[in-house]
Amino acid sequence: MRNRPLSRSLLYHAVLCGASLVMLYPLLWMFASSLKPNSEIFSSVALRPEHLDLSAYTRGWTGLQIQFGHFFVNSLVISVLSVIGNVLSCSLTAYAVSRLVFPGRKLCFSLMLGTLMIPYQVTLIPQYILFLHFEWVNTIMPLVVPKFLAADAFFIFLLTQFFRGLPRELDEAAVMDGCSPWRIYWNIILPLSLPALGTAAIFTFIFTWDDFFGPLVYLTDMENFTVQLGLRGFLDSSGQSDWGAMFAMAVLTLAPVLAFFLFFQRTLIQGIATTGMKR
Repeated sequence: MRNRPLSRSLLYHAVLCGASLVMLYPLLWMFASSLKPNSEIFSSVALRPEHLDLSAYTRGWTGLQIQFGHFFVNSLVISVLSVIGNVLSCSLTAYAVSRLVFPGRKLCFSLMLGTLMIPYQVTLIPQYILFLHFEWVNTIMPLVVPKFLAADAFFIFLLTQFFRGLPRELDEAAVMDGCSPWRIYWNIILPLSLPALGTAAIFTFIFTWDDFFGPLVYLTDMENFTVQLGLRGFLDSSGQSDWGAMFAMAVLTLAPVLAFFLFFQRTLIQGIATTGMKR
């Protein structure tokens, strides 16, 4: 770094700042559009509004049949339950695959990884029929229950790689002290795996909060809508869409995800950096 010419370093930083600005421009434009009148949103690409108008936030919060805060509560309940279910079930499955010895362990792990290559649309109809027979359609059950059954193979793989990096001597010492496999998992493996568990929790929260297709399929009553379905309520096929209110609520919808990411950013980076490393 000391031998690198100053001009080259400045060039690198300028390129990175320019690329960051290009990626951030859509978000900045959306925020600026939430402060503009509807007539000005698509007539100018400038970020600075010519006429400051904050009424879009009021219209967006109260403009639908149900206040937008109700959608926030629904999304928060689904996201929190999904995080709890995913972290518990996937960590327990990853512990069994990585630390326990039983017949067919490698086969089960290979089949689990194979499910990553199956598109979600392939299993959508069978799952919908199953949930329809359970009378779970139009409830949050189809969105939450699979999380408690370790249905996300990606997080099982992520945690398995981290668990394999923990020393085996810990398990052997715990067994000599009389610990059962469950106690080893709960008192030893989980406390040592907080970075990986935090990474799984962050990604689960973001994926669930931003999910549009799942709630669109299973939720039909507006009382159960999430924020993503609530944003669709501002669009009208007849051309009378309230773009300002939609952009305003979209800005508020991004706030929990951004806050959650910034709060756990160090845990996320540490979990990704240490996953798969041998100790």
